[in-house]
Amino acid sequence: MNLPFATLAEFEVLLESAVGPDTKALGEAEARNVQLTKPPGALGRLEDLAVWYAGWRGEPAPKIIAPQVVVFAGNHGVAAKGVSAFPVEVTEQMVLNFQGGGAAINQLCETFGATLDVVALELDNPTADFTVGAAMSEAEVVEALTAGWTAVKPDADLLVAGEMGIGNTTSAAAICYALFGGEAEDWVGRGTGVDDAGLSLKARVVREGLAANPNATKNGLQALRCLGGRELAAIAGAVAAARSHRIPVIIDGFICTAALACLAMVSEGALDHTVAGHQSQEAAHAEVLAALGKEPIFSLGLRLGEGSGGALAIGLMKAALACHSGMATFAEAGVSED
Repeated sequence: MNLPFATLAEFEVLLESAVGPDTKALGEAEARNVQLTKPPGALGRLEDLAVWYAGWRGEPAPKIIAPQVVVFAGNHGVAAKGVSAFPVEVTEQMVLNFQGGGAAINQLCETFGATLDVVALELDNPTADFTVGAAMSEAEVVEALTAGWTAVKPDADLLVAGEMGIGNTTSAAAICYALFGGEAEDWVGRGTGVDDAGLSLKARVVREGLAANPNATKNGLQALRCLGGRELAAIAGAVAAARSHRIPVIIDGFICTAALACLAMVSEGALDHTVAGHQSQEAAHAEVLAALGKEPIFSLGLRLGEGSGGALAIGLMKAALACHSGMATFAEAGVSED
């Protein structure tokens, strides 16, 4: 397979030259929306989501028939600092649960007709401890980006990228701290359920991470390399690949949003083909969504990860498209617009 990038510099060029929506289909979808048998704006945000989706798919009246969910799993060297309430062995155990059909994400995918792919990324080889240096070399982060890129099915018509990785809320917090500033305490949360002492430890680890990797400051791809994990990089690679195939993306929770903030830091419009599926219970998630200009579809107090919030939003997206593409126009229904 010929990949469009082999280095971070080439990946950056790819982001900056990415395709945009189909303006003709977008205009036709907008025109169709105002002709449907409803008062203008009566379906609220469902109308905006449907038109947005139509523009990216290049169809004025599309349907969602082949949604794909990909869960990427990776282990983090920084987990050895005690930043999680669970041991790193849980990452592999949960991967087996996904593969066996026993997790929440399996049930949500079945409910909404999505295929589920699980990609485990060198679980026996955690990233380096980012408090003493970069989490990954350039070769390692490019390999993870590539794994994400190749995991996307070109014939999918909607993508959700999820994650599993003990310690990855700390990684996500460190990325946000590097990209958006403030205090480390602004970005850390309880993750898998750490106590107050654990929360303080996470903040200290995040500060140490940026101190050890100052080149990550305001630099999306270096933040991803130095403070991220293989699963976060794979999410970024998958979402970039989706853009190349004009596949709309539903963003999952805090960790996924932090990973994708790295893309937005490189190119202002890098996330135009994405919507935020939900706002998680991690307090910092609302902050990073606001920084990216993303309004969440749901806010249900979720904090599970594994793509669950994004998968839940597949149902709403299907409903939005069913109304947009399936409703009759005033002319078709013989209904007066006056």
